[in-house]
Amino acid sequence: MAQGSSWIAIVDDDPSVLKSLSRALRIRAYETRTFASAREFLASLPRGSPACLILDVQMPGMTGLELHHQMVEAGFHIPTIVITAHSDVKVRETSETTDVVAVLSKPLRNATLFDAVAIALGSTKARGGGQS
Repeated sequence: MAQGSSWIAIVDDDPSVLKSLSRALRIRAYETRTFASAREFLASLPRGSPACLILDVQMPGMTGLELHHQMVEAGFHIPTIVITAHSDVKVRETSETTDVVAVLSKPLRNATLFDAVAIALGSTKARGGGQS
């Protein structure tokens, strides 16, 4: 991913989570872009879509799951990692789609995050990534 053509979007309303996830992934040579809300992320889509999307579930305005659903409805099939501090059966059931590669509980362990990102990026390569 160091080639610069692909990037990982991180969407979370907590600035400290955005900073720590971005830092951890950049250390591994991933390009990241952070967004403080689902709407901010959606506004960025005309400039290109990410190879992987990391979404928080609980955000004001539009939840991560609502954002994911809207992306799928619009024809975007981006491998998605859902992160949550409030893991429950409903989150896991709602997340069981072909584009959600993992549901991770906060606080995240870096190794778990890296494994999920590797799976997500592997699925991007297998499908050719992006919008269908």
